[in-house]
Amino acid sequence: MNNLLLGIAIGLLFGLPVGAVGAMTVQRTWNHGIRAGLLTGLGSSVADCFYAAVGVFGLTLISDFLLKYQVIIHVLGGGFILFMGSRLLMNKEEAVFQKEDAAKIWKMFVSSFAVGITNPAAILTFLFAFSYFGISAQSGPFQGIMLVSGVLIGTYLWWGALTAATGIIRKKAGKFGFRCMNRIFGMVLCLFGAIVLVRTFLQK
Repeated sequence: MNNLLLGIAIGLLFGLPVGAVGAMTVQRTWNHGIRAGLLTGLGSSVADCFYAAVGVFGLTLISDFLLKYQVIIHVLGGGFILFMGSRLLMNKEEAVFQKEDAAKIWKMFVSSFAVGITNPAAILTFLFAFSYFGISAQSGPFQGIMLVSGVLIGTYLWWGALTAATGIIRKKAGKFGFRCMNRIFGMVLCLFGAIVLVRTFLQK
């Protein structure tokens, strides 16, 4: 139980909804409702959970591979974010608030997971966090599972809070400004994608 609480604390400390997935979560909650926002956030939390598992279980083969090819992975991630931003900028359809098609809903999960998983440096972040809290890779499988589960819960609490706040604002604002919101979030995503690409090439 102690490791579960530690994992939740680490998830809350390092899972603050910022960046491209934060913008995606707000935009999708605004356009498609609470469920879309929660699934988008879940995709990012699962990606964080994967990197936390790599760190806590000492899976050096996976971490070495991801860190070795992180430039290529970052380029793919930045390009994907640019693509999603461009699609939003070109979208002229009105908002759809009714129940979404199940396949479309799960695409939201997959796309946010893809963005989250293209940040291999997250492994180093979790390794630092585990080291700070005195957690070793030899703490045992059960304790490791509890820790990773806590990270999932902690990060998802942030996404739930962001989705709930966006849902409240959206309810008060109604459907006003749908196209304007799409342009704003499209530009934000394009900016994040460009930053990822520029930073990656500067670090090469």
